[in-house]
Amino acid sequence: MTQSTEQPADRPVPTSADVARLAGVSRATVSYVLNNTSAVRISDPTRRKVREAAERLGYVPHAAARSLRAGHTRMVLLPTAHIPVGPLYSHFFNELQWALRRLDYTVVQYGSVGLDGDGAARAWAELRPVAVVSLGEIVLTPHGVEVLKRSGAKAVITVGPGQVEGAHALVMDQSGIGGRAVAHLIARGCRRIGVVMPEEPGLGMFSGPRLAGARAAAEAGAHADADAGVGAGVRIVPLPLAYAEDSAAALAARWRTLGLDAVFAFSDEYAMLLMRALQDEGISVPAETAVIGSDDLLLGRLLRPRLSTVRIDMVTGQWLADLVDRAVRDPGGDPERYDLMDSRVVHRESS
Repeated sequence: MTQSTEQPADRPVPTSADVARLAGVSRATVSYVLNNTSAVRISDPTRRKVREAAERLGYVPHAAARSLRAGHTRMVLLPTAHIPVGPLYSHFFNELQWALRRLDYTVVQYGSVGLDGDGAARAWAELRPVAVVSLGEIVLTPHGVEVLKRSGAKAVITVGPGQVEGAHALVMDQSGIGGRAVAHLIARGCRRIGVVMPEEPGLGMFSGPRLAGARAAAEAGAHADADAGVGAGVRIVPLPLAYAEDSAAALAARWRTLGLDAVFAFSDEYAMLLMRALQDEGISVPAETAVIGSDDLLLGRLLRPRLSTVRIDMVTGQWLADLVDRAVRDPGGDPERYDLMDSRVVHRESS
């Protein structure tokens, strides 16, 4: 006969009173220890005794009850990204979550597929977060920010191309990435420049501004050529490309008909994909076509030729977590705008 491993349905849920009895302390002490209260001095042996008792009983604090006592949660809501953000941004968001956890916040990722700005704000508000960090995929409106604040959010922080009234803003200058890449190619003597436009859903929020920056740099380069009395200007050609070998091979197969002498490939990942396809087609890099990406990934430095790139210097996840904490502690402060990142070209062999 086998023994059932199921727990009895009527097994009592352990309470803080049970922890207090087992540890030989008051319920208030249990609360102070398990809620990491710093305002009350409790000895390390007592803290260990309380935690050991809680672990032995399987007790965890009730988040809703704790929120009622405090008047707010310690929840920071991060809407999940539904776009392939790449290693650079993934590292940043992971660092942010670890930093928030060290500051004793609970990070909750929220799937917001199918929600618009105001609809998302109402859905997020139902969870009563103390702060929301909107990562740009859903564009909040001033009304949505107000909905969140009325529900108890002490801080609303947007990460994207601009600032929303009532919210702190971390602004990503995507146009500067495209502008610096194309300015570099122009300085290397290129005048017929392709700009990769990823076909993957959601990346338009990055690729559109990068293309605009590329065009602005091309216009500036054309004016410089005209002033010098040389050349016929700079031409920018958008190049749709899916992140797949067959898509890159198809583009490479017609490359010579496009008459391009350089390409800004959106990111290092797309640059590596396209550069391999160009080489397979017998197109020399950089002799026939110069290539530059962005993000400065390690793998790009290991290629032959080594990949030129636009290095993106972002603020750290710890910096953003500290901003969240300051905004929560001072909810009456004026919303501020910060630059999330700067960028600069790293010239290597591919251009």
